[in-house]
Amino acid sequence: MPSVVPALILILALLPAFAMAIGGQRADIPISHFDKQGFGDWKLEGAAFGSAPVEGVATTKPAGDSATGKLTSPEFRIERSYISFRIAGGDQERYTCLDLLIDGKVVKSATGRNSDELEPQSWDVKPFHGHRAKIEIIDVATGDWGHVSVAHIIATDHPEKLPVTTQPLYHETLRPQFHFTARQFTMDRLNPVEHQEGWINDLNGLIYYDGEYHLFAQRWATCWLHAVSRDLIHWKELEPAFWEEAPGVGVQSGTCVIDYHNTSGLSSDPNNPPMIAFWSRFDNLSQCLCYSLDHGRTWTHYPKNPYMEHPERDPKVFWFEPAKHWVMMMYGEGAYHILTSPNLLDWKDEHHPIPDSFECPDFFELPVDGHANQKKWVLIQGNGNYSVGDFDGTQFHEETPRFACDIGPDFYATQSWANTETADGRRIQVAWMRGAAFPEMPFSQEISFPCELTLRTTPAGLRVHRQPIKEIDKLQGSHQERPELEVQPGSSVPLEETGDLFRIRAEVAIPEGAALIFHLCGEEVKLTPESIQNGSANAKTSTKIRRVEILLDRGSIEAFVNDGELSSTRFVIPRGKGISVSAEGSAVTLKHLRIDRLKSIW
Repeated sequence: MPSVVPALILILALLPAFAMAIGGQRADIPISHFDKQGFGDWKLEGAAFGSAPVEGVATTKPAGDSATGKLTSPEFRIERSYISFRIAGGDQERYTCLDLLIDGKVVKSATGRNSDELEPQSWDVKPFHGHRAKIEIIDVATGDWGHVSVAHIIATDHPEKLPVTTQPLYHETLRPQFHFTARQFTMDRLNPVEHQEGWINDLNGLIYYDGEYHLFAQRWATCWLHAVSRDLIHWKELEPAFWEEAPGVGVQSGTCVIDYHNTSGLSSDPNNPPMIAFWSRFDNLSQCLCYSLDHGRTWTHYPKNPYMEHPERDPKVFWFEPAKHWVMMMYGEGAYHILTSPNLLDWKDEHHPIPDSFECPDFFELPVDGHANQKKWVLIQGNGNYSVGDFDGTQFHEETPRFACDIGPDFYATQSWANTETADGRRIQVAWMRGAAFPEMPFSQEISFPCELTLRTTPAGLRVHRQPIKEIDKLQGSHQERPELEVQPGSSVPLEETGDLFRIRAEVAIPEGAALIFHLCGEEVKLTPESIQNGSANAKTSTKIRRVEILLDRGSIEAFVNDGELSSTRFVIPRGKGISVSAEGSAVTLKHLRIDRLKSIW
């Protein structure tokens, strides 16, 4: 009989495992042990949460928006696929939020929707299985909607509401595979278009330094996103570079420089020049800066911000070697204003505005037809229009009309990498593809593929040309080539039946009255002898179209003709697979055609 007792104990111990095997469902694990008496074993800081929950809800609303505080859970082990919870209150990332921390770093975060109705949300935590973690409920906001409410935090395999997607990061169904998109940095948003995480807007501070290309971009002007690459193809997104100083203050568009001569005095080490980022607050008056002394990994807000009160925004800053001074170009009241400085901290308005301008300027020199001793300055506006002229350090003399840098419908807030004279000297440009919304995905918006800019003489005068950078060759997979292909009107020639990542290059002969149409996963690019149409109105080239290059990704079609004399960038959601060509009017000849399947950068 005594031998029966241990056996019975063993059976009782294994019952949960048997139940799991039969029912296939693990029990939920409560994380928020709140009751009427208090917050249990959670650590309480500040006065905002009071001394106990309100009907099982940890909330700072009764204390008012000016109160602050924090609740921290004891450490726990992640043993389920999801963490589910209900949350309400202010939509202020980092200020009124629920955070999941692993090794002291925030890996997931959630906020309310500026609503006091508790809404279900959840995090997919399968990648963190087995890790030790903590949860923090934070209220450090003191203005409108400066409160947060959280209830029913559990570890579960069956959350009340699933995250937007549980697909592997960077391999979600609609994720572009060779264009940069923001990872869902801190949380699973129900609607990233309306909120912050996973979002990109204006590009900022593109700069090359010590072997790395740095890409910064706004995320709803609450922070600067930050990614780095050594080849402009494969990107690693870091934590945001820096955040706004307080909720609603804003950290808008701007630029970065490397202060090699330490004119600012922000570095104490002569061998370690500061990387300095310039930006404006939401008031479009307060001009601020941050600086980094470790290759952009950590940033310090300048203690004397704002360093200047000036009613403009979108500062573009660069060193003008002939005059040995810094130049800042800022947008305000429909014009670009030019300021100069010896030290990046004290600025003088030169009172030579450039009228009829529009946001986010980019300004640089380019050799004419590749001649290093013959250069012109190119000014590109936020809407993509550019002009060519001379610059004497205080005034820009436009010598051409303004032309479209790209004729596509989704090309905006373009910027190019500065400081590339310390690399190979190329001027490389990208643009925010504004409007690139990916439904049911945890990210939104994308960045165009990097293109090298050159200034060339054409029959119509000097024109900027844009071509995909040579590093795209790293992504080449299998390919096919056809020495000559004649496409008859009214017929369609299949080229690839499957796939959605392609680079297409062709030499073409399009007779007058004819058109060549590329059918690309349900979308079209149409070429006539002297025009290109890619989801926008026709735009003409200075001579007949001879060469065409098309990049097709899951979220874009970028078309280039005559070595980039005209380009067109368009956001698309693929509606099919494969590619083909057809002709209209009369037969069209593809003298040479090459199609490369491209590999993912992720």
